[in-house]
Amino acid sequence: MTEDAAGPGTVRPGGRTARVRDAVLRAAGDALAEHGFAALDLADVARRAGVGRTTVYRRWGTAAGLVADLLTDMADTSLPRTDHGTLEADLRANARLVRRTLADPRQGPLFRAVIAAAGCDARTAEALHRFYDIRIGEWAPCVHRAAERGEVPAGTDAREVVRAVSAPLYYRFLVSGDALDDAAADRAADAAATAARAGVYAADGGAADTAAK
Repeated sequence: MTEDAAGPGTVRPGGRTARVRDAVLRAAGDALAEHGFAALDLADVARRAGVGRTTVYRRWGTAAGLVADLLTDMADTSLPRTDHGTLEADLRANARLVRRTLADPRQGPLFRAVIAAAGCDARTAEALHRFYDIRIGEWAPCVHRAAERGEVPAGTDAREVVRAVSAPLYYRFLVSGDALDDAAADRAADAAATAARAGVYAADGGAADTAAK
């Protein structure tokens, strides 16, 4: 998954309103990456974005509201999944994308700040949950195709497989501080693929998982 707030490869709607929103969300992302959620100030964001304070306060209201909209934008403009032909290759691509995001000098601190904010603000938490629900749903079809190819049992819970890929990387990022490199990403992907092939994520009775199709 990619969590780039700039939304590379995405065509955004035009008009002044869209340009103002883009500028404000970019400024908010920069401020979060530099100073964290506790220091996020709407007046500072307005100054960074080159727009009036009134515009920012009227549209977003609070720092939490601004972060929630930033997460919505990140979900809407993130890069799509690509198909690599095998479950292992698809999951490695996912893991390396997560790793690059978390290790990025801007995106890493930004996500750390957003996750911290979600721990104390319900609106931010809801937006964060929506962001990850969308990203997991976008990658889940690679597991469904693996089932169709006979790589994993029918009824494998695709979302759980995708979650199993990124979970060890977030643990390193947020808890242990261990190296977050391509080797770690590949191990996480390979472990999830091995478990999926062994039926660890298969639903009882082989019922098809249709939630992310």
